[in-house]
Amino acid sequence: MDKESIIFLFLLVLIFFTLQPSLASQMLVSHSRRRLLGEWRMLQKSIGISAVHMQLLRNNKVVIFDTMDFGRSNLSLPGGCCHYDPSDMVSHEDCYSHSVLYNIGSNTFRALMLQIDPWSSSGAVLPDGTLVQIGGYNDGDRVICTLASCTGENYDWVELTHTLIQRRWYSTNHILPDV
Repeated sequence: MDKESIIFLFLLVLIFFTLQPSLASQMLVSHSRRRLLGEWRMLQKSIGISAVHMQLLRNNKVVIFDTMDFGRSNLSLPGGCCHYDPSDMVSHEDCYSHSVLYNIGSNTFRALMLQIDPWSSSGAVLPDGTLVQIGGYNDGDRVICTLASCTGENYDWVELTHTLIQRRWYSTNHILPDV
């Protein structure tokens, strides 16, 4: 099919869907599937951070984290812990969490401690369930962070600082098969 025919066909379909929305929706959704069951429900009013990255783990928990360079979050770190970074663009001392572990089964969450900025990092889950985040922004661009898939509640991020020779920002991770 040549380029002009494709453009003509696209415009014809666009006009059809614009002029006949009810007929188009009937064509796209069969009669038996018109009444989809389900609902949206608010599970938490707030978890204290903005979700920039999320990863569902196999232990029915979700790791959620955001950037650190936009200032404090709405979730304090427990026990008076703080993140100190003299090169941070907003605050040299940050006593707020930028990572959360959400438990789907109990609908609860808790703060996780990050010392580096994981914004723009990439992640993968290892066969044992460990989440590995590589790179990030500012002080996190040469860091590897891991979060083990534990069943208990007393685990947190492990940061391997200055382990990458080159900066990693928006990198891609692939799990390679054993051969």
